[in-house]
Amino acid sequence: MTNKKIYPWIVVALLWMVALLNYMDRQMLSTMRNAMMTDISELESAANFGRLMAIFLWIYGFMSPLSGMIADRLSRKWLIVCSLFVWSAVTWRMGYAGSFTELYLLRAVMGISEALYIPSALSLIADFHSDKTRSLAVGIHMTGLYAGQAIGGFGATVADRISWETTFHYFGIVGVVYSIVLILFLHEKKDRNAPKSTSQPTEKIPLGKGLSMLFTNIAFWVILFYFAIPSLPGWATKNWLPTLFAENLSVDMTQAGPLSTITIAAASFIGVIFGGILSDKWIQHSLRGRVYTGAIGLGLTIPALLLLGVGHTLLPIIAGAICFGIGFGMFDANNMPILCQFVPARLRATAYGIMNMTGVFAGALITSLLGKSMDSGHLARDFMLMAGIVALVLLLQLTLLRPKTNEMK
Repeated sequence: MTNKKIYPWIVVALLWMVALLNYMDRQMLSTMRNAMMTDISELESAANFGRLMAIFLWIYGFMSPLSGMIADRLSRKWLIVCSLFVWSAVTWRMGYAGSFTELYLLRAVMGISEALYIPSALSLIADFHSDKTRSLAVGIHMTGLYAGQAIGGFGATVADRISWETTFHYFGIVGVVYSIVLILFLHEKKDRNAPKSTSQPTEKIPLGKGLSMLFTNIAFWVILFYFAIPSLPGWATKNWLPTLFAENLSVDMTQAGPLSTITIAAASFIGVIFGGILSDKWIQHSLRGRVYTGAIGLGLTIPALLLLGVGHTLLPIIAGAICFGIGFGMFDANNMPILCQFVPARLRATAYGIMNMTGVFAGALITSLLGKSMDSGHLARDFMLMAGIVALVLLLQLTLLRPKTNEMK
């Protein structure tokens, strides 16, 4: 377990399962509205359902910078373990919810606990992997998120067989048990924050100085904007794509949920692996290799959003979902590796937490807006409008993001 060549990949494998549970527990609610609204009448309103999905994002967003700051100063292992345990317990408890208010509060608590995970996990993976394997390692970890998204798409199908309450119970118990596995096998990096020339850790950067270093770095502002805007269609597909599939294809949610989430997840799996390998090869020859790889991925999401908006038959909608998944996967695999080119290791979790906050706030905004779009019959149109916004940020990224090193020390 302590082999320096093998253990970095064991870390990825251990966290892959946590990533799966992270997205599975949050995603399955998006497909279970019809099953739940027979018992909780407030969910009959799409706007209310949008509020329920959005509260998670608002809380998650507010917590993300704090989570990153904590992860740069405390044990990332124990943050990950505690995060997993709490959100899994919340998922289990949602099976006993009897009102919209209860669900609303539980989703808020889930937002707090899940926010602790991503900055800690990606920072840990980045520390264990060099620039030769970093994008691939992050990409493989991201496939866990997509697998969780796909399995979460079966929420309505499982709920149709055994009840929505029991579905939450089963999914939650799995995470509680897996937190014990992490206690036994996941370890913090011993020489964390140490320069390559020594095995002794350096002093942690004071919070105020660290934030000042980040916010006076123009490149960080570009990365922040570059990360936030694609989060609009990113979160839109996570929370509303099953509904869009159901509406445009005129099929039941028990079919639309798995079809949409599996298609996106499978395509994203291809995207992160291809994007990770391409980026790790390209960076050996060009400092902008990761930037170019992310740009290719982001560019693929533009025609994808148009296809998802105009499609009313299976072929264009599936083509749009596949194109979006591959493109967003390539984009996802390179966000932390690009950040490593502009931000030192001691500030990466903090920086990613701030990035996560801006991305999630964009997601919360679009989730609420698309709930209203759904009620007014404009969901497909608004998916298409997001393509133009992504095109603008792609141009900004290619113009301004110019790294000077493979890895900032």
